[in-house]
Amino acid sequence: MGIDLPLIWAVIILFGVMMYVVMDGFDLGIGLLFPFFPEKADRDVMMNTVAPVWDGNETWLVLGGAGLLAAFPLAYSVVLSALYLPLVLMLIGLVFRGVAFEFRFKARPGRLRLWDKAFAGGSLAATFFQGVTLGAFLNGLPVMNDLYVGTSTAWLASFPLFTGLGLAVAYALLGATWLVMKTEGPLQRRLRALARRLTWALLAVIAVISIWTPMQHPAIAERWFSLPNLFWFAPVPLLVVATTWRLLAALRGNGHAAPFLLTLALVFLGYSGLGISLWPYVIPPSITIWQAAGPPQSLGFTLVGALLIVPLILVYTGWSYWVFRGKVRHGEGYH
Repeated sequence: MGIDLPLIWAVIILFGVMMYVVMDGFDLGIGLLFPFFPEKADRDVMMNTVAPVWDGNETWLVLGGAGLLAAFPLAYSVVLSALYLPLVLMLIGLVFRGVAFEFRFKARPGRLRLWDKAFAGGSLAATFFQGVTLGAFLNGLPVMNDLYVGTSTAWLASFPLFTGLGLAVAYALLGATWLVMKTEGPLQRRLRALARRLTWALLAVIAVISIWTPMQHPAIAERWFSLPNLFWFAPVPLLVVATTWRLLAALRGNGHAAPFLLTLALVFLGYSGLGISLWPYVIPPSITIWQAAGPPQSLGFTLVGALLIVPLILVYTGWSYWVFRGKVRHGEGYH
């Protein structure tokens, strides 16, 4: 029995995308929270919690994009043809955010607000257009003769725009619970209160998407509600409710790391639900990972590099978080 290279590469890419959502989600979420914390001292603490690690968090985005090009060139060409506008706007947002991150620490007092707005605006643009891209992908990309045959503005529909807003809520909650873990005192108490409201908002987003998706896509509805699939999928919404209940309890109590870990679990459950809905299509609703895969020689050659580089990324990421563990307090700084 031969090695299923497309399946291995699909797992690697899914892992890379999930790691990006986890690692860069709370990073972007901090920018989304800036309007709720106008004081410079609070914003300094918020940014200093991620200053040592934010660059490395985006490594996973590069890995996911490069892996898609190497392993599934058909999917890469179709996705970029269909979604180049939201992807370009997402990248512009990341550029603004990255530049503002560095310049803010060196800005004169009169220019500080400008860079704060650039950081918050870049974070919002990057997050929103990531969500729009996801929603448009879930809606399906029409393909004929291996070419995208839809319009360049098909992503301007109600479902993708809603998923853009929904992802902003998810990232804001990740950012808030990360800061609960990394801060203390009055700032932490305000973040706990904000995180509780964001938890209810995210639960509402998950409920709306869970109802909207099968209503809009009969194939997904059939997969969800047919037997025996229903017995396999039923634990996901039950786990979402249980995790949300534990998250709200942790935010009302004195837990520091628990709210962030439970939010990660909630995001992972949502991600797994999307995976269940789409598998094994890499270009929904018609092209599977095996149909879109590159030549076996290319898959095997690039897999060797991936198996070397992914453990290295995990090691240096884990080491950087370990070195900069602990609370960040007012008056302390990384820069």
